[in-house]
Amino acid sequence: MHKPKKVALAYSGGLDTSVIIPWLKENYGCEVVAVCGDVGQGGEELEGLREKALKTGASECHVEDIREEFVTEYLWRLVRSGGIYEHKYLLGTSIARPLLAKKQVEVALRTGCDGLAHGCTGKGNDQVRFELTYKALAPHLAVIAPWREWTIQSREDAIEYARQRHVPISQTTTKIYSRDRNIWHISHEGGELEDPAHAPSDAVWMLTKSPAEAPDQPEDVTIGFAAGVPVAVNGEKRSGVGIVETLNRIGAEHGVGRIDLVENRFVGMKSRGCYETPGGTLIYLAHRELEALTLDGRTLHYKQRLALDYAEMVYAGLWFTPLREALDAFFAATSQTVTGEVTLRLYKGNVSPVSRKSPHSLYSLDIASFTMGASYDQKDALGFINLIGLPIKVKAMLEGKGQ
Repeated sequence: MHKPKKVALAYSGGLDTSVIIPWLKENYGCEVVAVCGDVGQGGEELEGLREKALKTGASECHVEDIREEFVTEYLWRLVRSGGIYEHKYLLGTSIARPLLAKKQVEVALRTGCDGLAHGCTGKGNDQVRFELTYKALAPHLAVIAPWREWTIQSREDAIEYARQRHVPISQTTTKIYSRDRNIWHISHEGGELEDPAHAPSDAVWMLTKSPAEAPDQPEDVTIGFAAGVPVAVNGEKRSGVGIVETLNRIGAEHGVGRIDLVENRFVGMKSRGCYETPGGTLIYLAHRELEALTLDGRTLHYKQRLALDYAEMVYAGLWFTPLREALDAFFAATSQTVTGEVTLRLYKGNVSPVSRKSPHSLYSLDIASFTMGASYDQKDALGFINLIGLPIKVKAMLEGKGQ
């Protein structure tokens, strides 16, 4: 087996990737280049990251600020699609992985690496997402997945491995959660969450207030869209990052965006996780309300079918594929009229629409009103009812009904 001499490691500074640096050096004798993408995981996770990687044994550490690219090139495409995985999951971790892997590949090629490594477990979805991206962008580079090779069997084992090699970590054996955070969401797995019969403790939630502790007065927030993309909050235009951060603060204050999900992993097993997506929840709801106003019924319903396919593709890591690009083209076309403003009312974890406005609204008060008008002749309904009902009527006659 060819052993790469210089490996680019997808590095977060967490437990798994921290112990991988010394493990790679011990087992492959290779130079390690740590690569971290800033997708909005927060200053605490990034603070001292470069120094930690170098101290742990990496020869280089590259921290790439990719927040705006993440929002505009990935999240906004997801929003336009309307894709949600298994009714609840807004794909916060899934949608970030292709971009992180893409940046890892770019650094690897730029620094002369002949191998790639990641800290994804052999039971998880992320190994698929990272490695499918590797295959699409750098199929010639060797791939090392330590969790599929080493003797470490649990997070407790990894903690002990780190202790023996003096690798600084924040996890303990008494309180272990696996968390993934970016500007879109934070996920929580492990600990008591591994049993679906146990409710998540208050200690699990990190971004959002408990609805019980949220303000006693509701708050209205208006989100502006242009061609299906959020462009403003409460009438103020902002960057993509600014929009998500602002709505995260507003949504979190009112306890919006918590979900508890038993999901079907791509690798075949069920898992349980809790997610917080406050700003994303508001954006999705507002976008859906605006589409209801601006898309004709057939287009809207067909788009809903494709949204399911899109969500499954994102979840499975099939981002760099011709089908995903083709679906994006469809969603871009259907979004041309999805322009306007939607006002939402937030109250103790609940969100409801208050106002929908668009210059492309297909809603006609003259047609929809119960008051009779010239734009709709109710007598026309008889013809299409007879035509649609003809096969129903013929079948009933053949069965002898009504004789």
